[in-house]
Amino acid sequence: MARAVPERDADCAIAQAAAVVGDWWSLLLVRETARGRHRFDDLQRELDISRKVLAERLTHLVGCGVLDKVPYQEGPVRYEYRLSPSGRALLPVLVAMQDWSDRWLLGDGTLTASADEHSAEAHRVHELPGTRLPRLTLPAHTGEERDPVDPDAAATVLFCYPATGRPGPLPEGWNDIPGTVGCTLENRLFRDAHPTFTAAGVAVRGVSTQRPDEQRSFAAAEEIPFPLLSDMDARLSAALRLPTFRAGQALRLKRAVLVVDRERTVRHVQFPVTDIPHAVETALTEATKASG
Repeated sequence: MARAVPERDADCAIAQAAAVVGDWWSLLLVRETARGRHRFDDLQRELDISRKVLAERLTHLVGCGVLDKVPYQEGPVRYEYRLSPSGRALLPVLVAMQDWSDRWLLGDGTLTASADEHSAEAHRVHELPGTRLPRLTLPAHTGEERDPVDPDAAATVLFCYPATGRPGPLPEGWNDIPGTVGCTLENRLFRDAHPTFTAAGVAVRGVSTQRPDEQRSFAAAEEIPFPLLSDMDARLSAALRLPTFRAGQALRLKRAVLVVDRERTVRHVQFPVTDIPHAVETALTEATKASG
């Protein structure tokens, strides 16, 4: 169970946070609820945790306001556990921990916006097909919240990219980080191919961690016809455990392309993306298959 904060650390915010989520199981429960697992049995099965320990950790996280306990059935009453606003605010912390581990524990410490195809993060992304994206919304450049999956399309292509130069400026040394260059090109290629995607019944969404106002400026300048979604709060990154890197004191999405069907199931992924024109062509081919 959580440790009490010693009196000497009563004013230390790090110690206070560690008392809430510093436990191994508590962090993994935040991870799994972000991924769409909300019910006791699903959490127990996924984490292979004892029912006693799971009940204790859930009670702790509900008591600390990280999770909300929500009834989903009557007679008998059964509950599921969902992230509260406080819990959702932890997602950037969770993704930052993942990013640190990908680079320093599972990688060789190199700062990169790409990945070796045999890396741990590449393996994690390649395991995504068959995964169902939980229901969530992200701020769009058009001003409203949008579901990453278009409910009216047979399939949706989500292309994740680090950041566009407009409105800029990009962080110092940006072009020296492998994999950062090409975001504007990628958006333009999807823009130019958008009529073909639309004719095939496929929706397109661009996703970055840039703010919606930054995306809005870029979309206007480049006449982007599809929504650009902001994952600045790491909701999509946490839900799919997408790879990131840190530049300019901010977490950025590494370039990846996902095809998601109308049932919200990931059907195809491309990562790392080294040939952007080929990635756009492959996205169309795979999305057309998924929509069939």
